[in-house]
Amino acid sequence: MPMPDNFNFSDIVDQARAWRHDFHAHPELGYQEHRTSTVVAELLESFGLAVVTGLGGTGVVATLARGSGPFIGLRADMDALPLQELGSPDYKSKNVGCMHACGHDGHTAILLATAKYLCSDSSFKGNVHFIFQPAEETGAGARKMIEDGLFEKFPMVAVYGLHNWPSLKEGLIAVNPGAMMASQDTFEICISGSGAHAAMPEKGIDPVMIAAQLISALQTITSRRISPLDSVVLSVTMVEAGSAYNVIPQTATIKGTVRCLDQSVREQVENMIRSMATSFPVSFGGTGSVIYREGYPVTKNDPDCAARVRDIGIALNGAERVEWNGPASMASEDFAFMLQACPGAYFWLGANRDGNAMPLHHPHYDFNDQVIASGIQVFERLAKSYQS
Repeated sequence: MPMPDNFNFSDIVDQARAWRHDFHAHPELGYQEHRTSTVVAELLESFGLAVVTGLGGTGVVATLARGSGPFIGLRADMDALPLQELGSPDYKSKNVGCMHACGHDGHTAILLATAKYLCSDSSFKGNVHFIFQPAEETGAGARKMIEDGLFEKFPMVAVYGLHNWPSLKEGLIAVNPGAMMASQDTFEICISGSGAHAAMPEKGIDPVMIAAQLISALQTITSRRISPLDSVVLSVTMVEAGSAYNVIPQTATIKGTVRCLDQSVREQVENMIRSMATSFPVSFGGTGSVIYREGYPVTKNDPDCAARVRDIGIALNGAERVEWNGPASMASEDFAFMLQACPGAYFWLGANRDGNAMPLHHPHYDFNDQVIASGIQVFERLAKSYQS
């Protein structure tokens, strides 16, 4: 049943802050969000919503059906990071080696508060699925929820998600009509040579030397083979070889990541890495093989849905507080899987109050509670923009 219309918005914001602090104190890693999902489900049920649990492992979906119009989805991520918190808020993480260093505690609290706010407004005649997703950080929880039938069991015409963004001024909304965040793939190149005594390298084929040359060569993909107008990051992050000072090893392994803002460029880079990994070592007498794993796709907004977010942001805060079609991020986000399956938009909510905000994934990071109200308002306006 809807809650009384006299329920105060500021009270809901205060409750959201308390929920956020509770989630922050009890962080859980991807697919381990058992306490979090239980608390979320119990709160949603207390609002009078129909709740389904266990989607994608620990995911929760709640439904508010009030009108004859279409359903939309609003999504929040729930998981934390394997990081020891170094800050000292009153609600500091109680779980050693685990903390909410990306603000998912804030996202969850915002979506809970949005659900409560819409339930309290008897004039609302829309239809919303509130999606609480596990395992965004590395576990592809969005894909898992989709595989478990998210969009079949809960049909919707659009889906929206937000992320706090410490590099943007507090309350500013940033949204693009295309790419917001990059794809993220990984590669593992194994170079095989021939072992030898380190004092007699001519009797072997040194895979370490080949690896060093190949690492430099891989950087020519971004500097010489892909247009400078296309955004690509190729980073070698691990090199593994050898076990002794005086032994040239048999093999060396190079591992790294690739990030792109365009699917066709992503495919070009993969093909170039595969070609270089197998052909380059041959010129030194070695051989090479590669394992290339596609990870999160490009987080690409539907232009119409993105424009809807933009227009709501302007109506709430003024045009000067909305960044439209700005620079995308080369970080990645698994909401991209939802945007591949359903039209929608992903936007950033600025969280930098004084210019000194800690970045995401920092051990001193703490979600800025001052942006909770703004997040609720954008989600609430999105829901009402579809009501019949």
